Amino acid sequence: MATKVYIIYYSTYGHVEKLAREIEKGAASVEGIEAKLWQVPETLPEEVLQKLGAPPKSDVPVITPHELPEADGFLFGFPTRFGSMAAQFKAFFDATGGLWRSQSLSGKPAGFFYSTASQGGGQETTPLTSITQLVHHGMIYVPIGYTFGAGMFEMENLKGGSPYGSGTYAGDGSRQPSELELAQAFHQGKYFAGIAKKLKGSQ
Repeated sequence: MATKVYIIYYSTYGHVEKLAREIEKGAASVEGIEAKLWQVPETLPEEVLQKLGAPPKSDVPVITPHELPEADGFLFGFPTRFGSMAAQFKAFFDATGGLWRSQSLSGKPAGFFYSTASQGGGQETTPLTSITQLVHHGMIYVPIGYTFGAGMFEMENLKGGSPYGSGTYAGDGSRQPSELELAQAFHQGKYFAGIAKKLKGSQ
């Protein structure tokens, strides 16, 4: 039976979604993995999104909390808001109280990916402060550590991400994920999928 990995994200301007699509490719490259993209519900009214200049949402399906137990592992992605996850994703986690009561997600592996506007804007604090969500659900946090190799030590080119997970810098919104950032996202998907597969096989 295939190991199901859900890549669940929120993206205002598309940066996190680009990482999510690359993560999906990485996860799907592992034999026996069924990778699926989801996005969480938007909480802002359409008129506000228009004022923000946000593009229309893609056709990636919107997930509801009751669909989470179907997966064997999760990679959650979101932009930062003052060093922690965006409110839209926090609202999604806040709606998982029923799953917390039943501990339906306990023992499942999970990781994070993210975007920030600046170099000091939360590439580490965003995933670090998000770990609390996993802890209360009893999930197993899976960082990428330094498994990306030389790419983790890049000094000549701007690169988001950290040992906590893959990431990108959005700047004023015009900068798009670099090839190196996308490669790290692919690596995270592949690396995480291998761990999720091993965990399911050991049950």
